Amino acid sequence: MKNKELKRRSLKKNKNKALSVAALFLLTLPAVAEQHVFELKIKDHLFQPSVLYVPAGEKVKLIVLNQDPSPEEFESFSLNREKVILGKGKATLFVGPLKPGEYQFFGEYNPDSAQGVLIALPEAEWRQHKANHAY
Repeated sequence: MKNKELKRRSLKKNKNKALSVAALFLLTLPAVAEQHVFELKIKDHLFQPSVLYVPAGEKVKLIVLNQDPSPEEFESFSLNREKVILGKGKATLFVGPLKPGEYQFFGEYNPDSAQGVLIALPEAEWRQHKANHAY
């Protein structure tokens, strides 16, 4: 009987310690920021929109939808990204955090028509832009 009681007390102490450690761990985690997701379309060998505004200083997710039947390669030297997107396919790219500024991108298979720019806005400008445009 004493062994069962000792075991029960020991398990209860360990459970309380585990809960305390878990609570402490959760309190030390940084707050998870909202992940910004933006969509680019390729249609008729053109990027839509051709100008994409994103917040500077944050990692963003770009979803590129190729609505053309032929493949296209998303290429950006300034973003250090390249990705082939099959016809009627899609690709996901992560960029940033970016400094405020302009970042050119283009379609390598149709560089004369498939061109665009990603503009990373400082926080105040991003808030103003977001207030004036639906996302």
